[in-house]
Amino acid sequence: MNVPPTSTLREGRAVIARGIKGQPRWFALAVVGSVVYGVMTSLTAAAIGFVVERAVAPAIAAGHVTASQLWFIGGVMAAVVLTTIVGVIGRRIAGGVAMFNLGAMYRRQVTRQYLRLPLSWHHRHPSGQLLSNANADVEATWNIFAPLPMALGVVVMLVFGIVQMVIVDPWLALVGLTVFPMLFLANVAFQRAMSPRVTRAQQLRADVSEVAHESFEAALVVKSLGREDHEAERFRVVTHELRDANIEVGRTRGRFDPAIEAIPTIGTLAVLFVGTLRVSSGQLTAGQVVQVAYLFSILAFPVRALGWVLAELPRAVVGWKRVSAVLDATGSMTFGDRSLPSGAASHLQAERLAYAYEIESETGEPDLNPAVVDVTLDVAPGATVAIVGPTGSGKSTLTNLVMRLVDPDSGAVLVDDVDLREVRRGGVSDVAALVAQQTFMFDDTVRGNITLGAERDDESVWRALDVAQGAGFVGRLPDGLETHVGERGASLSGGQRQRIALARAVIREPQLLILDDATSAVDPSVEQAILARLREASSGTTVLVVAYRMATILLADEVVYMEGGRVVDHGSHDALLGRCLGYERLVTAYAREAAEREAIAAAEEHDEHGRGADAAEEVSR
Repeated sequence: MNVPPTSTLREGRAVIARGIKGQPRWFALAVVGSVVYGVMTSLTAAAIGFVVERAVAPAIAAGHVTASQLWFIGGVMAAVVLTTIVGVIGRRIAGGVAMFNLGAMYRRQVTRQYLRLPLSWHHRHPSGQLLSNANADVEATWNIFAPLPMALGVVVMLVFGIVQMVIVDPWLALVGLTVFPMLFLANVAFQRAMSPRVTRAQQLRADVSEVAHESFEAALVVKSLGREDHEAERFRVVTHELRDANIEVGRTRGRFDPAIEAIPTIGTLAVLFVGTLRVSSGQLTAGQVVQVAYLFSILAFPVRALGWVLAELPRAVVGWKRVSAVLDATGSMTFGDRSLPSGAASHLQAERLAYAYEIESETGEPDLNPAVVDVTLDVAPGATVAIVGPTGSGKSTLTNLVMRLVDPDSGAVLVDDVDLREVRRGGVSDVAALVAQQTFMFDDTVRGNITLGAERDDESVWRALDVAQGAGFVGRLPDGLETHVGERGASLSGGQRQRIALARAVIREPQLLILDDATSAVDPSVEQAILARLREASSGTTVLVVAYRMATILLADEVVYMEGGRVVDHGSHDALLGRCLGYERLVTAYAREAAEREAIAAAEEHDEHGRGADAAEEVSR
């Protein structure tokens, strides 16, 4: 319940200062509009008192109202109201622009930071949390700029109004102002009660986003393993927690709002009571009492506006802490200004590479899981090298290091004698392409998924598809290259997605092509055709392929065998079979598995032919 207000206010001021620095002009315009609104609202009381004295009271005394009196009342009030409207419009438009500009600016900063941070950082943070950081948390941080210009501008209104009250009648002003300490204390109590509840609600919004995104991402696992009810229950728990937190925020507001609303009303009644006594004694006129009463009623509003800002501060502070945790994250990759040579197959070297993943131990302290240990490679320009090894031997991690998706803990990766850490941002992808086993398809056309926005003619797209053995099935699609594949390529099979991913890499004519089990979802015969075409088309390309099938391994000029993150042996396939027991066991197991699959497929085909022959014989009878 009792959150120390000093730290919240201090952190909140820092967030506000950062926002003002980010949008100084629009924020200044919003404050100017709010000041105009505050001044004119205060002058409305003086205008009312003025028209009461000059037109309303004489009309009442005369028993009738003249046209000039009506024009006078209407003109004075119209001038005040129109000027007030200009201030309101300026305040809201400029304040809204400032708030939405800040949101857009920090969303861009957060997403750019995501791109700068290496995969190792992303592995430690759920995707749902990252979405929440870029959306809900950014929004919570800068929503305070909706009431903030109003709150700052009406301080002028408060000062201006109090001065008017004192000028009209100090004693009546004193009666009215006695309720302001009560109103201020009520707002402080409201802030203290709301702070922990608003903080919890904001944190739960992020939790709901994380669980929802995780459930969507794991849709295949959830459905295939029959965990729909479990996931629905998990989502129900967090959403009900958020519901309860929001209800508690509403309850707290409901408890305080009546008291805060009642205090100005009590003050207004006190002013009218004392004012009536002073009018009856001849010390004040009716117009002066009306002016002070109206001033008092409108001066209660600025205090409420300050309360709104105080209520938003905890949400803004929580949002900013979550956003700044991303912006201040360390480990972002640094880049040099060098470019890789172009025009010929790349010479790839890895010198004593080592890399370990961070994992959380039972004590909660970070621990290390070595994935690549002291790996050295030398792949000649134009060569095809197969990386072979059991699951968990570090093959995929090695491909990530070669593509510079992560940086090694020690050692270096060199392409044409250039350390990749010295290459400019985007320079590696200019000459190298990676095709991973887990292919990602955008909700776009086949063409869009192959070109990724680059200008390519139809001939080059079809040529890349032909190399990837995808031209046939794409030609049979309803709209060919213009066929939309759906979100994540939902309308395509796994093998079709892999062939489009291969075409996506081939069309770029890379000097270094890395295939991480990129043909695992296609039939062995299709895989052999793909690899043969790649071999023909990549005479100017160095190929590094993570291989599992014998057909892939046999196409390689050299085989590198890995175990436990280390290179155990390397050489030709025949040489390794004769001297490396681990390699011999692994590839023969692969061969047995492939033979079993082919035998099953042949048996199924024979069975189908047999059934067809039986059916034909039955028809002939």
